[in-house]
Amino acid sequence: MRHGKKIAHLGRTASHRKAMLANMASSLIEHKRINTTVARAKALKRFVEPLITKAKSDTTHNRRVVFSSLRNKYAVTELFSDISEKIGDRPGGYTRIVKLGNRMGDNADMAMIELVDFNDTYETAKPKKKRSRRRGGSKPQAAEAAAPEEVVVEETAETQADEAAVEDNATTEEPQAESNSESSSDDAEDAGDKKDV
Repeated sequence: MRHGKKIAHLGRTASHRKAMLANMASSLIEHKRINTTVARAKALKRFVEPLITKAKSDTTHNRRVVFSSLRNKYAVTELFSDISEKIGDRPGGYTRIVKLGNRMGDNADMAMIELVDFNDTYETAKPKKKRSRRRGGSKPQAAEAAAPEEVVVEETAETQADEAAVEDNATTEEPQAESNSESSSDDAEDAGDKKDV
C-alpha cells in the first residue's frame, strides 16, 4: 500500500532523482521552458517553485539554500537577478505545464513546463476594463454603442449603391460582348482565308 507516500519516485534512487531535478531546474531557469514527460514536469514544479519563492528576497542565506538544491552557480545568479525581478509581485504559481501529446517511441505523455512571466504569447492580451453594475450603464458607453449601428446603416447604403452600379455596368457591357464575339468570328474567317491561299 502507498498510503501517505506523496513523492514521485520516477523510477530512480534518491540521489539520482535529486540530481535529475537539479539539472532540469537549472535548464528551466536558463531556457525559461523545457519539454519533458508529464510526471517529470509535475515533480519539477514541486521542486522549483519553492526555490523561486526563496529568490524573491536576495539574502546570502537564501542564495546558499537555493544553491544547495540547484548545484549550479550560473542558474542561481540568473534566478536571483532576472527571474526575481519579473516575479516579484506574483504570489505563487510561477510555472505552467502544457500537455503536448504522446512521444513517438514509447507513447509517454509529453509536456512543456515554462515560467509564466516569460511567455509573451499570453501577456499580449490587454486587461479587461471594469464594467459598471448599473443597468443603464454610463452615458459615454451608450453613445459608443449607438455609433456602430449608424456605421452599419451607412455601409448597407454604400453596398446597395455599389450593387446598382455593377448592374448598370452589366447592362452596358452586354452589347459590347456581342460585338466582341462578332469581331472574333470575323477574325477567324480571315485566318481561314489565309490558310486556303
